[in-house]
Amino acid sequence: MKLSCLQENLSRGLSIVGRAVASRATLPITQNVLLETDRSMLKLSATNLEIAITTWIGAMIEEEGSITLPARLLTEFVNSLPSDRIDLELEAGSGVMQLVCGRAEARIHGASADDFPPIPQVEEGVSASVGSQALKTAITRVVFAAATEESRPVLTGVEAKLSGDRFTLAAADGFRLAVQHGTLAEPVVEEIGVIVPARTLNELNRLLGEQDDPVEIMMVPARGQVLFKVAGVEVVSQLLQGTFPNYDQLIPQNYDTRSVFDLQKLLRATRTAAIFARDGSNIIRLQMTPPEEEGVAGKAVVSARSEEVGENQGEVDTEAIEGGESRIAFNSKYLQDVLTVLDRGQVALETTTSSSPGVFKPIGSEDYVHVVMPMFVQW
Repeated sequence: MKLSCLQENLSRGLSIVGRAVASRATLPITQNVLLETDRSMLKLSATNLEIAITTWIGAMIEEEGSITLPARLLTEFVNSLPSDRIDLELEAGSGVMQLVCGRAEARIHGASADDFPPIPQVEEGVSASVGSQALKTAITRVVFAAATEESRPVLTGVEAKLSGDRFTLAAADGFRLAVQHGTLAEPVVEEIGVIVPARTLNELNRLLGEQDDPVEIMMVPARGQVLFKVAGVEVVSQLLQGTFPNYDQLIPQNYDTRSVFDLQKLLRATRTAAIFARDGSNIIRLQMTPPEEEGVAGKAVVSARSEEVGENQGEVDTEAIEGGESRIAFNSKYLQDVLTVLDRGQVALETTTSSSPGVFKPIGSEDYVHVVMPMFVQW
């Protein structure tokens, strides 16, 4: 194996696949990255047996071959080099890769590519295409609501449904539910639903960045795999097995009070209250009051208190309010999470009673809904 490539290209490729390198491995070779020549390019692959990431970088190939090298060592060495050409040569029969860049050189001991876990090939299944930024927005608005504890493994994933020309992502952890709808580039031939690990979508979200290229998706439930392809990178992940909760019945269809807020003003008041809430069971109280006369804005009092530290109270004008006075309390983190991912504009909070879930919806879009269970407090 003998080739040369640019330092910046190799560094970028290693940073991409490095997200799939096992941190603590029962199979030591999964802490390596696989380098192999493929279609006159250098192919880099890494896997932790749950997710595999592959990318290709431009290279001048003199001799074909393959080897696995310790990912962390290789990445740190390459990142330390100047922006110049790197020559890589595998010493025949030795399993040692020699790297030369300018006046720096290294010899890194590798392991045979034959011992590396095979990267799954996903070729047949239900395929779809979606705009990268539409998918990025959907993942951002949903993935944080997935459970982090493994007590119910199915909730550590995000349900992805494809139907017609629409896709839906949904996540829930037992205390909150996030659902985002979006449009596919073209209709799918059959309706399908799978559960993708939240960790996989987090990695995909990082890869999407400022990408404009569409994301190609291939789902193969029979083999329990899903493939995402975007801009020269392939991400293959195992799917979670099980039945995702029927979340449609968890979304309240009616409300007694609907309050519309400027998102940034409500978020600012929430962050201020959170300073006091962290010493008071992380509870933030919201009390919405309709205007007493026409032409005057209604208001919401956002408050938190701790017996040891003190209390805080802030007022936020409502942009509009329907119904009567309403009180509800939320976990500080859950409230900040949903307001943060909505980013800008206006948000509606729909409430029924202080013991019923609160529903957040961005104004001007029917594609997103977020349900949060209330905290039970003495008012």
